[in-house]
Amino acid sequence: MEKIENGVYKKNGYTNEAFQMENVYLEQKETDEKVGKEDPQEGNTAVARAEWGGGLEFLMACIAASVGLGNVWRFPFTAYENGGGAFLIPYIVVLLFVGKPFYFLEGLLGQFTNKSCVKTWAMAPAMKGLGYGQAIAAFSVVTCYIALMGLTLYYLVVSFQAELPWSYCQPEWKDQCFDTLSKDDNANKSHKNNTTPLLSSAELYFRKIVLNEYDSIEDGIGTPSWQLTICVFVSWATVFGVLCRGVKSTGKAAYFLAIFPYVVMICLLIRAVTLEGAGNGILFFITPDWDRLWDPTVWYAAITQCFFSLSVCFGPILTYSSYNNFRHGVGRDVMIVTTLDTFTSLIAGCTIFGILGNLAHEMGTTDIATVVRGGTGLAFVSYPEALSQFQVVPQLFAVLFFVMMFVLGVGSAVALSSAVFTILCDHFPNVTHWKLVLLLSIFGFVVSLVYITPGGQWFITLVDYYGGTFVAIIVGVLEIITIFWIYGLTNFLNDMCTIATYESPTYDGVPFPAYAYGIGWFLLSLGILAIVGCIVQKLVQLRSSSLIETVKAAFRPCEEKWGPNDPKIRLEWKEFIAEKNFQYRGGFIETFLK
Repeated sequence: MEKIENGVYKKNGYTNEAFQMENVYLEQKETDEKVGKEDPQEGNTAVARAEWGGGLEFLMACIAASVGLGNVWRFPFTAYENGGGAFLIPYIVVLLFVGKPFYFLEGLLGQFTNKSCVKTWAMAPAMKGLGYGQAIAAFSVVTCYIALMGLTLYYLVVSFQAELPWSYCQPEWKDQCFDTLSKDDNANKSHKNNTTPLLSSAELYFRKIVLNEYDSIEDGIGTPSWQLTICVFVSWATVFGVLCRGVKSTGKAAYFLAIFPYVVMICLLIRAVTLEGAGNGILFFITPDWDRLWDPTVWYAAITQCFFSLSVCFGPILTYSSYNNFRHGVGRDVMIVTTLDTFTSLIAGCTIFGILGNLAHEMGTTDIATVVRGGTGLAFVSYPEALSQFQVVPQLFAVLFFVMMFVLGVGSAVALSSAVFTILCDHFPNVTHWKLVLLLSIFGFVVSLVYITPGGQWFITLVDYYGGTFVAIIVGVLEIITIFWIYGLTNFLNDMCTIATYESPTYDGVPFPAYAYGIGWFLLSLGILAIVGCIVQKLVQLRSSSLIETVKAAFRPCEEKWGPNDPKIRLEWKEFIAEKNFQYRGGFIETFLK
């Protein structure tokens, strides 16, 4: 390796005195072999850092962190409040060009430094506040998540009743409740002719029984019920149990936390799309409103949802990747996790909007946007409504669903708490791990109680906007400035080359300039977008009242265009097909949608 003055390496591109030879460990053994040696930047003794039990544990932990409540709870109501299909296109664009690169960036950064999200920023010591900002955002969000997990546990317990309590109207709701399970045609007719806005029994149950919600934030927040308090306590106790033994227990729990939710989610999706009127709701979800694409609030919502769903700029990705082996191929994991995250969001979206389409049908309206009130409680209205529609043992599906929601919450909460917990461990290395986790859990429990009060839902919205997503976006912008401008893009790329396992294409052994690779990825994106765009365009063009018929029509051969182009040969082909008594069966699509 060629040297220049003062021990600075030319090959690494370092051009200032801060990078002296004694601070560069490229000629030494791997970082994990330097246990007990003095770290010149930290001024203390370095200790061995725990690692995942294997690369698969890291992948599962990232899936559990990113594929969580942000997809099943937050994505549907964010899409609902921003026009359905009008939100979907900006979300996919932001995911491809912002979310995936950010996830990859934080994965590389954490793996390279093997430090917490505060000590990672030793590249520019004045910017270590970014790590604390991430911790504040993570703690703000995790306290909200735990409150939602408490609500989930409440629903789980009441699901064991002989009749699901949200499936019917209470006597005191007589003038404002619409019972979708009612078989009384006269009652349904009177409901549809009523000029007073009606609410479903599931929504009224959530607002009046579970939360005892106040009408306005000016009424105060009140005190939480003892039932919800116990549920929140159990939720924090679960997170404590997973975290108290460190990364080893987190990795083992990740297998269950990542895989189990998909089983229940797919079952619920199948039920949702078979409900009457579901097609209209799903078409509302996938049909773009081109005029709203120019609305900056829709794009802002897409950015915040992308950050929230992937957990980028909140600290978990930096923290989890810091437990990786230095040579781990993080790029593959990034592609898998971000793709699964999008897939899960689409499943949740189709499920929710299918249910909303059914509710609109039952209420005698075609305006999906006015069926239920938006906001954080949407998932606790639409999902229970779908569960009550199950004809066979709805209690079983309700239990499975709320167990799934709780499991998703645990995965997200553990990841966000880990970001805060790792910082505490770095600052208090002599304190036993379980004591730090206990301290974090107790403080978090007290904060979470605010969100389950009668006025707590207002605070969830407030904290979500200011303490969570807004902070994460600011952190994201400052991350880019710190890495690519203050530290230097060349320096960062040279650092990443030491852990890179992927070799970019070259021409006669000479690598392409950086912009050339950008062109290559742009071409790749165009190819993928062309495929997805044509599918969406055809579904919108052939849309009908039945989603299943729309999908069948989109994938059925076009009689005018399919077949030989020569008229004479085309006629012979048709006669041959007629003789064989050919009948199109549609392969997988037709069979699956029967």
